[in-house]
Amino acid sequence: MGMCRGILVILTVILVLGNLSVICNGDESEKTLVKKVKGQKVCIRGWECKTWSKYCCNQTISDFFQVYQFENLFSKRNTPVAHAVGFWDYQSFIMASADFQHLGFGTTGGKTMQMKEVAAFLGHVGCKTSCGYGVATGGPLAWGLCYNREMSPSQSYCDDTYKYTYPCSPGAEYYGRGALPIYWNVNYGATGEALKVDLLSHPEYIEQNATLAFQAAIWRWMTPVKKNQPSAHDIFVGNWKPSKNDTLAKRTPTFGTTMNVLYGDFVCGKGDVDAMNNIVSHYLYYLDLMGIGREEAGPHDELSCAEQKAFNPTSTTTTASS
Repeated sequence: MGMCRGILVILTVILVLGNLSVICNGDESEKTLVKKVKGQKVCIRGWECKTWSKYCCNQTISDFFQVYQFENLFSKRNTPVAHAVGFWDYQSFIMASADFQHLGFGTTGGKTMQMKEVAAFLGHVGCKTSCGYGVATGGPLAWGLCYNREMSPSQSYCDDTYKYTYPCSPGAEYYGRGALPIYWNVNYGATGEALKVDLLSHPEYIEQNATLAFQAAIWRWMTPVKKNQPSAHDIFVGNWKPSKNDTLAKRTPTFGTTMNVLYGDFVCGKGDVDAMNNIVSHYLYYLDLMGIGREEAGPHDELSCAEQKAFNPTSTTTTASS
């Protein structure tokens, strides 16, 4: 009986080891665990991709995007004339991304697609937080992450339409804050619910914590604004398949359509306007700085949303960013 039990234990160990392998790159923090679930390979990769997922079998963001590249992209953010000196840093971005890499953020496809998505996301961020202008030192594209908040809010951005779901807190101001600036109580409320932080009562947390600010921005990138609509992530990496109505509205799975789903007709459907071209310019600039090259971005019509109809026209929705 004892011998049979011993054989059973050995067989169990063999079966477990046969289904779980370990790949170690010399650094314990980068250890990759691999197993199969229903025939599909899934992985955990160090602290950065810590939930079993097929995406964690790919490189993590810090494998291909490192401190010096972040510094190159946002080289002027800590100059004395910037408005968020000392706030934004590489570590905050990587820590924030770790909550989304197992879902495919920066980990979808091969290395080129992974790098392109990081460049695309940061292109939006850089443009929306820039204080660059035509003759700024280093050029207008070097000033991303200059801001972490709207400097002169024109209103408190409290929309009573949502008083039963996301009621405004007394004294709270819902002006633009963050890496992809959040506006309005409804957007602070929804973002806070997702991140399990009470942003409805404390919207100021976004301008006090860079990791949280990046988390909020990545959540927006990864999450559809409405049901039955794609996220910017799914559009960019090709997970989204346009319907006939999308095709008629000239919405395609390209960088241009990420602007549409994030900003709607604040940016898109207006022709070749600066608001759109500035975002595109940041994306192309970042592709160059990351060593991918802007030629990987595709033709101009894939970068543009100039002729697209908005997913969510402003007459029917409060957009997350303006």
